[in-house]
Amino acid sequence: MSQAGVKSGWRAKSIWAEMLAEFLGTFVLLAFGAGVVAVAVVGLTESGRTLVIFQGAGGWLLITWGWAMAVVFGVYVAGGVTGAHLNPAVTLSFAVKGDFPWKKVIPYWIAETAGAFAGAALVYLNYYKAIDAWNAAHKVTSYASAGGATTFSIFATFPAQYFGSNMVGPLIDQIIGTFFLLLFVLAVIDARNLAVRANLGPFIIGMAVAAIGMSYGVNAGYAINPARDFGPRLFCWLAGWGTNAFPGPHGYFWVPIVGPLIGGPLAVFVYKWFIGDTLEARQPVLDKSKLDDKLENFEN
Repeated sequence: MSQAGVKSGWRAKSIWAEMLAEFLGTFVLLAFGAGVVAVAVVGLTESGRTLVIFQGAGGWLLITWGWAMAVVFGVYVAGGVTGAHLNPAVTLSFAVKGDFPWKKVIPYWIAETAGAFAGAALVYLNYYKAIDAWNAAHKVTSYASAGGATTFSIFATFPAQYFGSNMVGPLIDQIIGTFFLLLFVLAVIDARNLAVRANLGPFIIGMAVAAIGMSYGVNAGYAINPARDFGPRLFCWLAGWGTNAFPGPHGYFWVPIVGPLIGGPLAVFVYKWFIGDTLEARQPVLDKSKLDDKLENFEN
């Protein structure tokens, strides 16, 4: 213990402690997010628990709710240390807003991407038998083949076929999805607004992710998080998915990186202009003379 009762040591002061928290929170995010996709794509069918994947809307709802819960618990795990960014777009947006030091942006990005990579590796370790069984049942001989795109979708995203080779649509989709994510995050954490009570902030943010997945998920898989897509994509490339991972269909890999990094900061300016400045203007004005009188009475 140092002077004035302030704890010392690297866990109290070092950015490494924050990076560990971001790593673990993002690890949880991917372990349960990619995990629920693995269940939907290969686990249910190859375990004999269902016959057809994505029959009707049920498979999509399973995935959207699974990702929502993954966000909730990832935020609860890391929130006490860093606020649980778990997303480079969130980190960048907070820096743009002025609530986060720019010198920490790149370290957080590294920790978040590493956590996503590790989470994807865990899902593969747990479900590789189901993946191989699905491949055998569908006569897919290689992860890197065209048929390997289905199992690759467990880990990272791809654009809908109706976009063809034009990536403008998926890019706009990622900007929109991440814009809404940060808009909702900013509203939830703003104490001047209808602040969430009883430590339910992570749950509400999870509901925001579910809403985005249900309303804006099909165009490009609603990555809305560069680390969530790039870390698992890197793992898949190393694990043998080849061009399914990099560069992805029509060179898609850059879209879920660039789109969120545009959409997140855009939400900062929109929220400030439409909501934040009004809330600030309506805050009670502190009367300095009354404050001085209260302080004088207290001292007496």
